[in-house]
Amino acid sequence: MEPRRLRLGVAGLGRAFTLMLPTLLGDPRVLPVAACDPREAARRQFATDFHAPVYASIDELANDKNVEVIYIASPHQFHCPHTKIAAAHGKHVLVEKPMALDLAECDQMISACSDAHVSLIVGHCHSFDTPYLVARSLIQSGEFGAVKMIQALNYTDYLYRPRRLEELATAQGGGAVFSQAAHQVDIVRLLADSPAVRLRAQVGNWDTARPTEGAYTAMLWFASGAFATLAYNGYGHFDSDEWTGWIGEMGNRKDPDEYGGARQRLRTLASKSEETQLKNAGTYGGATYKPPADVGNTRAAGYQHFGPIIVSCEGADLRPLPDAIYIYGHERKERRVIPAATTPRTEVIDELYRAVAEGHKPLHDGNWAKDTLKICLAILDSSTQQRDIDLL
Repeated sequence: MEPRRLRLGVAGLGRAFTLMLPTLLGDPRVLPVAACDPREAARRQFATDFHAPVYASIDELANDKNVEVIYIASPHQFHCPHTKIAAAHGKHVLVEKPMALDLAECDQMISACSDAHVSLIVGHCHSFDTPYLVARSLIQSGEFGAVKMIQALNYTDYLYRPRRLEELATAQGGGAVFSQAAHQVDIVRLLADSPAVRLRAQVGNWDTARPTEGAYTAMLWFASGAFATLAYNGYGHFDSDEWTGWIGEMGNRKDPDEYGGARQRLRTLASKSEETQLKNAGTYGGATYKPPADVGNTRAAGYQHFGPIIVSCEGADLRPLPDAIYIYGHERKERRVIPAATTPRTEVIDELYRAVAEGHKPLHDGNWAKDTLKICLAILDSSTQQRDIDLL
């Protein structure tokens, strides 16, 4: 018997939606039935692709009685008001990371969904990715003893991909901490499986033409006694996918000969407005937008991931990779293969479906995401104040 399909409305047809689109097309448990976006071209594309109604505002989308879940993929600063509108109309909410830009907004979102008796799930973040979920399951089995230390790093060209102006302004939710640390913090919290208690961090803001944080490093301590080091560099030099077999963040093969491509493309632009136009052109409905390949007939090289991670347990080091978990024990090394998936990010739909259709409490709920945001804000505060930040 086929599963019931969740009727999904989409708020925001930008890059987040574009990355989630293969999932929405390939997973039989969801059915996109409506969308809203201020861009007419994006609305027109959605209406053509899904033969579904489109709206200019989320108020109109939330009034659509055929919608039971709203996927909020709008820019960061709209997550809170859009969640509150969705909840007020009795819609379950799947909202992109970061959950919000401050903790007060998180509280408002949690309260709105609780009062309306609807589910609130925050994702996609990379802690949904199967390699990290498998590693967590191995840790919880007790086979390797307690987690003692985690090292997570990622070197990318994040800061030199086409950006809108607000994406280069920290106060508006731009920069590596809001956009990237949310992934990395979520992953180490998932693997440590213990409340974070203290943090010390430093951010890097090294390019005056891109005036926001492009890098950070943080030391995070947990109540269990475990600790984690996090490092992220988005300045487009070393590419840490070299250490994941040249399988990129989206699970696809990368060509090492394309080194420096992001910076080279950026140099061809004469102004910030041209950069915005370039980003919009490649986004859903834009002039150069390319629809995803036929999901059923393609297979990625591996699962999505967020850079090299090593989890040191009492009895072994675990290294999640896009296609396997490497286990470095006392006397031997083992490679445990992860069965391949045909649909990317189906783990997000797993959690959404269990919550909405089966009534299970989600892991990535509002309280979980608020704690992740609290750590991200602490990274900024620690760097500014040059001191440790207590998280309890």
